[in-house]
Amino acid sequence: MTEHPDDNPAPSWRQRPKPVGFEIAYKLDGDFLEIDRTRAVDRLRLSAVEQVRYVFAPGNISSKGYKTQLRLSDGRTVTFGNLSWRSLTDLDRDDARYHRFVSALAAAITRANPKARFVGGRPGPIWLGVAAVGALSLAMIAYFALHAFQQGQTSAALLALLLLAASYWQVWPLISLNRPRELATGEVPDDLVPGREPKA
Repeated sequence: MTEHPDDNPAPSWRQRPKPVGFEIAYKLDGDFLEIDRTRAVDRLRLSAVEQVRYVFAPGNISSKGYKTQLRLSDGRTVTFGNLSWRSLTDLDRDDARYHRFVSALAAAITRANPKARFVGGRPGPIWLGVAAVGALSLAMIAYFALHAFQQGQTSAALLALLLLAASYWQVWPLISLNRPRELATGEVPDDLVPGREPKA
């Protein structure tokens, strides 16, 4: 993720979203978002952005994944995140630059389309499904641990409690961070867009 050589570069972000594939570059250019996929370059008019959604999206090898999704008036979506693959096993994070780019993008969208909707978390039905499955899974592990204690199987019960703690650590952020919520126009929530730099 190299910096633009100009003194006043346009806000930009580069990401390799998959372990195998090309890097994608995003750059603000006035009222357009330029998306360079190496083999093709798209220019999206920011006034066509109807909705901006921020989500917590941990990956297979990182629990610190976040994504920003733009929904356009023609039904297309553009999604990018804060994690970029360096190799098959290595991820790169630059949360401060990610936050700067998302903040600049949100402000540009607000100027281009003041009616754009900003939301946080997953859509309601998806979030309810994840919450229900997560709660049921935790309840089943807790029941197994309690039953094991009652049967005198202390080792099995302790293992179940360890599994319960690990599962809670993974499930709770998915539920708490991704709760559906309406945001103010142009808002960039710190819990879903990490990297805000402290004010001097």
